[in-house]
Amino acid sequence: MPKIQLKTIIKADIETVFDLARDIDLHQKSASQTNETAVAGKTSGLIEEGESMTWRAKHLGFYQTHTSKIIEMKKPQKFTDVMLQGSFRSFRHQHIFKIEGENTIMIDVLEFESPFGIIGKIFNFIFLKNYLKIFLSERNQLIKSISEMNSKSNSGNINY
Repeated sequence: MPKIQLKTIIKADIETVFDLARDIDLHQKSASQTNETAVAGKTSGLIEEGESMTWRAKHLGFYQTHTSKIIEMKKPQKFTDVMLQGSFRSFRHQHIFKIEGENTIMIDVLEFESPFGIIGKIFNFIFLKNYLKIFLSERNQLIKSISEMNSKSNSGNINY
C-alpha cells in the first residue's frame, strides 16, 4: 500500500494550524484547481469527530466523488479521516500536529490503495503517488501561509 508522509514546519500556534487543517472552506480554496467542492455531509466550517463530508472534484480529467469520515480526533494533536466511498480501494489520512519550539510541525500520513489490481499498482508507482503528494503539498503551503499571517496579526480572527 503506497504511503505519503509530509512534514510542514509552520511558525504559528498549534490551535490555529489544527483548525485550518480541518476547515472545509479552506480545503475548497486550496483545491480550487480541481473545482473541489463539499456537496454532502458537513459542507462548511470546522469538521469534527464522527462527521462526514462528500467532495466532488475533477481529478485526472474526470469528475469524481469521495466521501470521508473523521474517525478520530484529539484536539489539537491529531485527527484521522478514512474514505467511506470513492475511487480508491482504501484511503486513510492522518493529520498530526506537534509543537517544536515556537513552531507547529504538521505531519500528513496518507495511505491509499487503488483499485484494478496490478494495473492500479503500476499507476500508483508511475503517477498517482506523486500527484497526491503535490496536491497535499499545495494545500499545506496554503495552511502554512495563512497560519503564519494570522499568527503575526494576532487579531483573533482567521482571515483567508
